[in-house]
Amino acid sequence: MQQLFTQSLLSPNKTAIIDPKGSFSYRQLQADSDRIAKGILAGKPDLDEARVAFMVSPGFDYVRIQWAIWKAGGIAVPLCVTYPLPSLAYVIEDTQAELIIAGPEYEDILRSYALEKGIRLLTIPEVDQLDDTTPLPVIDSGRGAMILYTSGTTSLPKGVLTTHAIIESQVGTLVKAWKWTAEDHTVCLLPLHHVHGIINVVSSALWSGATVQFIHPFYAKEVYGLFLEGKVNVFMAVPTIYFKLIAEFESYSKEKQERLSECMAKFRLMVSGSAALPVSVMERWRAISGHYLLERYGMTEIGMAISNPYEGERRAGYIGKPLPGVQTRLVDEQNHAVELGQPGEIQIKGPSVFREYWGKAEATAKSFTSDGWFKTGDVAVIEDGYYRILGRDSVDIIKSGGYKISALEIEEVLRKHPAVKDCGVVGIPDEEWGELVSAALVTLEPVDEKALNRWMREQMPAYKTPRKYLVVEDLPRNAMGKVVKNELKKLF
Repeated sequence: MQQLFTQSLLSPNKTAIIDPKGSFSYRQLQADSDRIAKGILAGKPDLDEARVAFMVSPGFDYVRIQWAIWKAGGIAVPLCVTYPLPSLAYVIEDTQAELIIAGPEYEDILRSYALEKGIRLLTIPEVDQLDDTTPLPVIDSGRGAMILYTSGTTSLPKGVLTTHAIIESQVGTLVKAWKWTAEDHTVCLLPLHHVHGIINVVSSALWSGATVQFIHPFYAKEVYGLFLEGKVNVFMAVPTIYFKLIAEFESYSKEKQERLSECMAKFRLMVSGSAALPVSVMERWRAISGHYLLERYGMTEIGMAISNPYEGERRAGYIGKPLPGVQTRLVDEQNHAVELGQPGEIQIKGPSVFREYWGKAEATAKSFTSDGWFKTGDVAVIEDGYYRILGRDSVDIIKSGGYKISALEIEEVLRKHPAVKDCGVVGIPDEEWGELVSAALVTLEPVDEKALNRWMREQMPAYKTPRKYLVVEDLPRNAMGKVVKNELKKLF
């Protein structure tokens, strides 16, 4: 992680972080993380990969705590700031964390739990009182650095262990591919217990000597206010955020819309990820901002692996081509390479792939092939050299009447209907069909199901059209805005 830390020595007076509390330079970030690292060592020469869980709001406090854990030789375990105690306890106990660091607003949630379990807890004010002269250890790049938890859509969440070298590979690849520089100014709206926020936004920016500005919680009005200041030039978000930004934009006067569009046209990069971006949203955002969003593909286990190009053609509905240093292949259920143009599971190999699922040797072994390829579980097809995601084998590939049907393809068509605001398509177990194609709809007006079905059959083959519809107020989503398909199935 040395590259990440040394940037602060190159431009010590440059602003690294802006949050609601103020602006903080690289010099402050370096000095604070050094001091805290020495304090949490508490006289020990090295934390020696002890797990340190921390529940801290996005901003300067979060970054200096994370850096301090790394510098002291610990494994950082960021906790989701919106999780209830049982979910937090699962992560703390699964990692066997020896120390918890909590922001003042989360102390009440964690204090009695830590006391009951005999785990040391420090609040931010207590951390700021730490002072120690213990020298910092030299950290080998092969050591564990961070444990992030999968969303647990098919089983209990698993802790994904990455090393310092793996994080360096993930960040270094993105810095080159997306041409980060010290002149960049980005805004972080994304949760910091996910790879998207930690790696793609915060670590890539700080590695490059850029400035990261935090907005927490997300308010579309505040984001646009920040845009109009004219400093931000790199923006990364998830489809849910783009949905909300479009809705906010459409509530403004024509004059304000024009000012915003003119401002956003000057950005050098806008990215969407973490969930499939509807083509309709891509086109609307392009009309608003002048930007064809760069879509990319990644996972907690691999960082980013595939991306539309920074320079060159970006294709709506496609995740792009493999990033430099990342090996990819598509295989069938027997693990044989598929013919070009045929769908297959994406498998990944390279220095950015995680080391193991924490404490789960069997799950780790099952997730890799015998020759070391990581099995993503995502199904894609390659068309003209570009990867197009068809869905996740366990939830987005519906096996109905002998066909393999992409739920994402059906969702894309449904969203084009004027009465449909959003939707989620799943397969419901059925004796006759195996799985029944079923669609949950968030609508703008009452929908006649028979008329909708006739319309769908004009758009796509009859075997792909939903046989069951359900109108809902909203779709169940996780912290990154992804629709949780297993929760959606329960509604049927």
